[in-house]
Amino acid sequence: MSSASDFIPDGANIDRLRKAALECTGCPLYQDTTQTVFSKGPVNARVVFVGEQPGDVEDRKGEPFVGPAGQLLDRAVAEAGLNPAEIYTTNAVKHFKHKATTGGKRRIHATPDAGDVAACRPWLLAEFALLSPSVVVALGATAGRALFGPQFRVMRQRGVLMPWPATAHDPAAFGQVEEETAPSGAYALATLHPSAVLRADDRDSAYQGLVSDLRIAGSALIA
Repeated sequence: MSSASDFIPDGANIDRLRKAALECTGCPLYQDTTQTVFSKGPVNARVVFVGEQPGDVEDRKGEPFVGPAGQLLDRAVAEAGLNPAEIYTTNAVKHFKHKATTGGKRRIHATPDAGDVAACRPWLLAEFALLSPSVVVALGATAGRALFGPQFRVMRQRGVLMPWPATAHDPAAFGQVEEETAPSGAYALATLHPSAVLRADDRDSAYQGLVSDLRIAGSALIA
């Protein structure tokens, strides 16, 4: 059985990774999606956003965070004073996991499980081997667990700046990335996924919380 690692070219830059990921069949999720959704943004970005997975709109368009949640995130980024040109955006899982409604006319989001995240982990590791951000922002619980380990809880740990890689000596966490690949003084922070803001009972409060967390991330940018 193949894994994502089999599709990652040696010495690839971001553009080659994006192209290679289009051919990835390293887990079953590729079988029922339109395409791989890899990333957007420059390799020299000062801020890296890691989300959960592409949604229905992203799966059709081939770009992360271009649906309703992405539009909300764009608004929050602007309100928080972050520069979109300095942001690299990706997901822990690169294919849209979903279930069909009766009749198969709609595709409903299904949360990736630990196996899905582990299967796609080689792509995320390959990306971070090329990135050198000042701040890494985990958007939501799935991204938080992918980066910080299975014990991570977004509502308990959101909005807190941590050294990146925050869990460098925890074999279950993303700290398996070599510490020397992270710039000195880099930070990580977790916040709500923008789709959770859209589902919140008090959307205005949830949105302001997201903006507040992004401002904290922005305050940690290295001059």
